[in-house]
Amino acid sequence: MNLLSTLVDKGLRRELPTREEALAVLATSDDELLDVVAAAGRVRRHWFGRRVKLNYLVNLKSGLCPEDCSYCSQRLGSKAGILKYTWLKPDEASEAAAAGLAGGAKRVCLVASGRGPTDRDVDRVSETIKAIKEQNEGVEVCACLGLLSDGQAERLREAGADAYNHNLNTSESTYADITTTHTYADRVDTVQKAHAAGLSACSGLIAGMGESDEDLVDVVYSLRELDPDSVPVNFLIPFEGTPLAKEWHLTPQRCLRILAMVRFVCPNVEVRIAGGREVHLRSMQPLALNLANSIFLGDYLTSEGQAGKADLEMIADAGFEVEGAGEVTLPEHRATAGGGCGSHESAGCGSHESAGCGSHESGGCGSYAGGGVCGAAATAAPAAEPRTDLVAVRRRGAGTDLAPNA
Repeated sequence: MNLLSTLVDKGLRRELPTREEALAVLATSDDELLDVVAAAGRVRRHWFGRRVKLNYLVNLKSGLCPEDCSYCSQRLGSKAGILKYTWLKPDEASEAAAAGLAGGAKRVCLVASGRGPTDRDVDRVSETIKAIKEQNEGVEVCACLGLLSDGQAERLREAGADAYNHNLNTSESTYADITTTHTYADRVDTVQKAHAAGLSACSGLIAGMGESDEDLVDVVYSLRELDPDSVPVNFLIPFEGTPLAKEWHLTPQRCLRILAMVRFVCPNVEVRIAGGREVHLRSMQPLALNLANSIFLGDYLTSEGQAGKADLEMIADAGFEVEGAGEVTLPEHRATAGGGCGSHESAGCGSHESAGCGSHESGGCGSYAGGGVCGAAATAAPAAEPRTDLVAVRRRGAGTDLAPNA
């Protein structure tokens, strides 16, 4: 039985692929790409049909973060010309969220830059959650505020939060290369705190920071072990003014292989295409819907995304449908396991882009490797041409007087 047939069979049974099989997916050639997408697409459709869940980001507090995450435009010392503002008031955040919900989003993701929330910040976000839920029946709310202290996850759950996002971003062995102000273990601890509080855990990665194939497989296997309901896959947006501004390793084909690998390793989990999809997948975005069952609608935290109307047209033209507010996102066996995200007991698992301890940003698509699969040898992929023309700093929506993109 060849590699792809084996991976499909394992995905339908929720069986973990071997590391060698996951690495082989990343090493496939461009000639094999459509076969890889078709195989992973079978697994995606088995668990999620042709539904696409829409999520909408609201950046509650932008910039001025004390953490030094190399990929983040909000980091300490960032020279990126992003919007900088302090906390939105609950009514301002609710108004921003309403735009995304009107565009078809099912979940609102509330994000704030910083190492982690103070107890006063948790109070502030709790009021925002209540305001959004009072005005929008059935909405799912995911918070992403950075590293959590004891008791904070429980307080967010009591306020009505359905999910908490905190990304691992990269492998444990390379984490210190991208961030020095907190550790990989700190991130794992926060995901576990969210889980323990009954929040739907959401945790993902950033590809494109110069990591190896082995690093990508390591972080995805670590995510599977943490068992989040949602895994956002970010593709690095190399913002000018950040240490990774020159890291342009991605091609659309590389991004599709990464998404396929994540689907095979996490077959029944909500896989979300997050920050950087417009920059790196470009015209291949519709093909990626065969791999992921969730995307962000409109803009991101500090960067502009594809127009919300174009997102909806893309989904329809690709033969998919927007998941309704009354539909349960995750498969039944996860929905009854106790958790969140339209799956576990109560509600939603968001994700966000990637990024620094409580901020988020975007990510990018990883390294290259030669090698082969199914007995075929793949040639090394060429270096990607920088597409700086596709990187646009967000100047509308939250924190501005201009209408949001939704």
